Amino acid sequence: MVSKTVCTVLKCLLVLTVVASLIGNCVLIWLNTQGTPKCPAQQVNPFQSAVHNERSDVFADLSATEFYKVRDYMWKIPGMNIKLHPATPPSANYLYSIELSLPKKKDVLHYLDTNGPKPAREATVVVFHGTENNIKEYVVGPLPNPTYHRDVTFERYKMDIPLTARPIYTGEYLLIEKFLHDVLKPVSTLLKDSFGIHYSTEQVYYDTMPKGVKSGDRQSWFAFCRNEEGFYIHPVGFEILFDHQSTNASFWRVMKVLYNGQYFNSIQELKDNYEAGTVSKVTYKPLPNYASLKPKQKPTGIGPQQFYVQGKRFSVRNNHVVYLDWSFAFGLSQLRGMRAFDIRFKGERIIYELSVQEAMSVYASVTPNLMLTKFLDGSLGIGRCAYELVRGVDCPYSATYIDTLHLMDTGVPRKLRNSICIFEHDMGQPLRRHFSEFIYSSYGGLANSALVFRTITAIGNYDYVWDFIFYQSGSVEAKVMATGYIASSFMEAALRHDVKTPRYLHIASNQTNRWGHQRSYRLQVYSFNGDHLPENQAEERAMSWARYKVAITKQKDLEESCGSLYNQHEIWNPAVDFSKFIEDNESIENEDLVAWVTAGFLHIPHAEDIPNTVTVGNGGGVLLRPHNYFDEDPSIHSVDGVYFSPGSEQSCDYNRVACLDHDTCTPELEPFTYQGFQ
Repeated sequence: MVSKTVCTVLKCLLVLTVVASLIGNCVLIWLNTQGTPKCPAQQVNPFQSAVHNERSDVFADLSATEFYKVRDYMWKIPGMNIKLHPATPPSANYLYSIELSLPKKKDVLHYLDTNGPKPAREATVVVFHGTENNIKEYVVGPLPNPTYHRDVTFERYKMDIPLTARPIYTGEYLLIEKFLHDVLKPVSTLLKDSFGIHYSTEQVYYDTMPKGVKSGDRQSWFAFCRNEEGFYIHPVGFEILFDHQSTNASFWRVMKVLYNGQYFNSIQELKDNYEAGTVSKVTYKPLPNYASLKPKQKPTGIGPQQFYVQGKRFSVRNNHVVYLDWSFAFGLSQLRGMRAFDIRFKGERIIYELSVQEAMSVYASVTPNLMLTKFLDGSLGIGRCAYELVRGVDCPYSATYIDTLHLMDTGVPRKLRNSICIFEHDMGQPLRRHFSEFIYSSYGGLANSALVFRTITAIGNYDYVWDFIFYQSGSVEAKVMATGYIASSFMEAALRHDVKTPRYLHIASNQTNRWGHQRSYRLQVYSFNGDHLPENQAEERAMSWARYKVAITKQKDLEESCGSLYNQHEIWNPAVDFSKFIEDNESIENEDLVAWVTAGFLHIPHAEDIPNTVTVGNGGGVLLRPHNYFDEDPSIHSVDGVYFSPGSEQSCDYNRVACLDHDTCTPELEPFTYQGFQ
């Protein structure tokens, strides 16, 4: 009995010990979890030779206070009678925009480099003088409490600016919407039966730019679309040309109407012919919205994320950035876009100003709207279209985000939250490297980590990603990438046999996609080699392939390569002379083809090649990209897609980055190993 009792007690103690151990381990795990160190926000003692310069504020964009001070100053000028509200009609004097007026470069350099006086801070104000039928620019200063203004229009442009040169602004668009509502009422049945459009609701359209075909015109073709997300690729084959030159909307008039490829001189003429059955009609058919960016699948995970193990190696203070050996001031012009000033590397000024100046898009089409369109986006305000960046999609989740302000057709300063992002980025390839096993066994390399300064502007249908990239080699790259929607035209019955293929190099098949276009891939070389050796030099035959940027030949087993193992030491009489591949001038239509592409660069040796030639600026390439090969962008089926609408920003259903904070964890890094010398 005693023995059994002892055993029972021991068993109980053992169970208690196990339970206590489990509880203890859980507590330890919880404590360790709670005590997991967070990645620091900033490196404590970074190796950084650049320092912040408080004098960079000479380039700083206007503050909200400065905007209001300048606006109110202009409003109070006796006799000018300036209106501030965006709904102001064209016949009145409207304050359209206020922006920093950059001081003269020599004055800035005197201030920055020799401790000269700080240049006066001033603003440029644009006023549409509807009462005088012109546009004027004024410089107002000094800020923040202005006491003077002067007309600088002729000084800057050596001409008067007519009112017809103004961009279309809110007040004019409000009148246009009313005008369209009134003129479309007689064809309400046509619009509903042909396109599913209700004239009484808000119309969806895009208009031509420039406004007319000669100086002084104020005429626009308005192309109507279905009221769908991505309406730019839902054209309906109905366009109206009207004259809106007068500042009095009662004098506006319709000049021409296009319906399904047929032109009419008025809305009434179209109505009469439509009701008489003498026009080729369009019948409305509901279609799925193939323009929606809503992912076709729900996300199943999240892609690679970037973080800073020891904190960020760059710092932003006011409008100044320092990154390792780099420093620069920055701004966002509401007119032209992002810009950087006083860019220094290792303390030396490399660039005074690096800025976007203009973005141009020239369209072509079989319908008048896009046939005449040549967009100059500066007139629309490149910088004012820099809307909020989506964290984790437009820029890395951990990037530093910066708000900007603008006053252009708003009446009051408008804040654009998180419209600039700055981040250090691993470019995914070494900046330089060399492996040696001959005489000296060694490896030397440097990861290509660079600082990216980015904004993205959504100007109508197109989105432009603007990057300034600062490399550790002392190079600066400025580039732009385009995305967004194309602007399209309706495939009208009277014109559908006249659409021609643009002049690109395509490898096409006889198959077509669902839209009836040949499925093809476009060959796009984006960096060409330098000048080729003269063809009369004997050694040129061994490298005759370099004569051609792109050469297309019929595939032959004996034409396996453009060179050979033996050409190097017999360049005067090479075993393979590529030029002979194309001398037979064979047909390549419907054949198995080979594209021989020569991409390269001209390398002029310079001091910065020591100790290593860097990859930045040294390279070339070719892009093979689908062109009507698919029915739609295949990435729309990716599970990484992000989509949200107002009210669902925090939902994780189609936006996994919204829940990224729930999925964070301490990274586990494997120890560095290298076995290349074995």
